[in-house]
Amino acid sequence: MYLFVLHCMFAVNIFMIKIDQGNIADRFMRYVQIDTQSDPQSDTQPTSQKQKDLSKLLLGELQTMGIESELDLHGYLYATIPSNSKKNVPVICFCSHVDTAPDCSGTNVKPILHKNYDGGDIVLPDDASQILKIADTPYLKTHIGSDIITASGNTLLGADDKSGVAAIMEAASFLITNPDVIHGEIKILFTPDEEVGKGVVKLDMQKLNAKFGYTMDGGEAGSLEDETFSADFATIIINGVIAHPGYAKGKLINAIKIAGEILDVLPKNEWAPEVTEKKEGFVHPVRVEGIAERTTIEFIVRDFDNAKLKQHGEKLKALAEDVVKKYPPATMEFTIKEQYRNVKEVLDANPEVVANAAEAISRSGLQIKTESIRGGTDGSRLSFMGLPCPNIFTGMQGIHSKLEWIGVKDMAKAAETIVHLSMIWEEKSSPL
Repeated sequence: MYLFVLHCMFAVNIFMIKIDQGNIADRFMRYVQIDTQSDPQSDTQPTSQKQKDLSKLLLGELQTMGIESELDLHGYLYATIPSNSKKNVPVICFCSHVDTAPDCSGTNVKPILHKNYDGGDIVLPDDASQILKIADTPYLKTHIGSDIITASGNTLLGADDKSGVAAIMEAASFLITNPDVIHGEIKILFTPDEEVGKGVVKLDMQKLNAKFGYTMDGGEAGSLEDETFSADFATIIINGVIAHPGYAKGKLINAIKIAGEILDVLPKNEWAPEVTEKKEGFVHPVRVEGIAERTTIEFIVRDFDNAKLKQHGEKLKALAEDVVKKYPPATMEFTIKEQYRNVKEVLDANPEVVANAAEAISRSGLQIKTESIRGGTDGSRLSFMGLPCPNIFTGMQGIHSKLEWIGVKDMAKAAETIVHLSMIWEEKSSPL
């Protein structure tokens, strides 16, 4: 009988967790209206000061909740929810980034709440050519009758990753206002510059002081990502020979034209993001800049397998060298730098981190979808800095585009998952 009563109490505690969808929608729409686009060409940290505009708002909201928090000079927001457990519970961290991608404008975002989505195509009002079509977006079908949020057609929405920010903030509010939910110490981390690969460059790991972490930066409800790309950044600099174009015959070697030829010899039907999927890697030119004398091409290089990643870099260098050899005395400089590595290596050594997340998703009433990310998160770097860190869904869809959207119920389930996960770590911990 005693065991039965405990079981019933435990079950009630699980299923009584309910996140207010209206609250989280309002919170999210408030956040996305703040322009936080990061700048890939900046050498400052954060790369754009406007990212702090959202962080300052979050700081005030956390402090209003009574949560100890701090925003540092580099744009990192640290917060701590104290333990209310009598057990020795590992400190866990929930992390999201405040910046939005430079791929699409993030200025003057006008979020639109579509109540009780009816399943039809949605024409975005500020640009009628931007149409969110259910035929192109099958996941929309799971939101018929529910609320979804889009932008207005001129900008991205910013669900990547302000949906994660909203989920963490709503979960924090729930934990503070429901002290009967027992948990260990919880750290909250909001980072700048994730979208430009600098999300943890100035992070103070001692200040964070967590043992395990979770980035809230994923897609469809129920998804749990325990594997990422490994990533390198390659740069090719072409040094041509300049001469006055009126007297250039036999003298001028145009670095811009050589760069164009290098781009032209890249494989068209393989090795590129537009023709690869699943576990296939790619090499992707992301920026070209220069003049006839000197031109730079920048590439991102991606694969799940580190050996294949290295081969991609070697192949890129060889292709470029073959082109430059045809234009003596032009020269080429090639550099490749590590950005992040596949988190699976670290997570496989800490299986409880993923297992607890899977259980939390299940307790939230969702089907678990364990996936590999064709990309990376702050967790990619954090995992190799000593904080094993898988990625959990928030619901974001169509990210980095004008057709970005999110389902309100997905964000609410993400916040609910955070609460369950906090409880699970406490339940499985040993007494002091």
